[in-house]
Amino acid sequence: MLIDPETLPPNGAYKFLTSAIVPRPIAFVSTQGTDGVLNVAPFSYFNVMTDAPPILSVAVNLRRGEPKDTLRNVRDTGEFVINLVDEPMLQRMVQASGDWAPEVDEFALTGLTPAPSQRVRPPRVAESPVSIECRLEQIVSIGTGNLILGRMVLAHVRDDLIANGVVDPVKLRPLARLGGDNYATLGPLLRQPRPVVPPPGRPTSAG
Repeated sequence: MLIDPETLPPNGAYKFLTSAIVPRPIAFVSTQGTDGVLNVAPFSYFNVMTDAPPILSVAVNLRRGEPKDTLRNVRDTGEFVINLVDEPMLQRMVQASGDWAPEVDEFALTGLTPAPSQRVRPPRVAESPVSIECRLEQIVSIGTGNLILGRMVLAHVRDDLIANGVVDPVKLRPLARLGGDNYATLGPLLRQPRPVVPPPGRPTSAG
């Protein structure tokens, strides 16, 4: 089967891509408006862009042609927190994803706990195993999407998760986004070390 994006019906590309490009990590982004109202919402168009400097990306589509609360708050304040989502957070994370009015505080709505951040104004989600405080680096508008690039300025990590700067994925228990209403857990881990390639000019073991 061939799928041509130019011939797909409205929302067709979204349905195809979000069901095929799986699993996707979830950024549960907490922001604060200039009026002080808190907001937290999940996004699965999310990943790491670079580590030097440490830049993370979150893409936010428009909603009915208007900016979502997250995008508006990031534009207005230049600050946000990316909270990772583990299995126990599933129900409340999904509840926060509704098309709630701008004056609705999703922390209060879901019963999630706003915890003080140290270097940005928006609070982090206390229940999150990893929260990354970010300052806005750049917003790139692409069609109906807006790619938010944020620089990590501080991370909060649950003490039992990390050793020598590395997070244990089994203890993290991250949730991943699939298509439709489907989510995935981590499942079994597959370990395959990368090949050791000798520097140029040095013969390989087969040579």
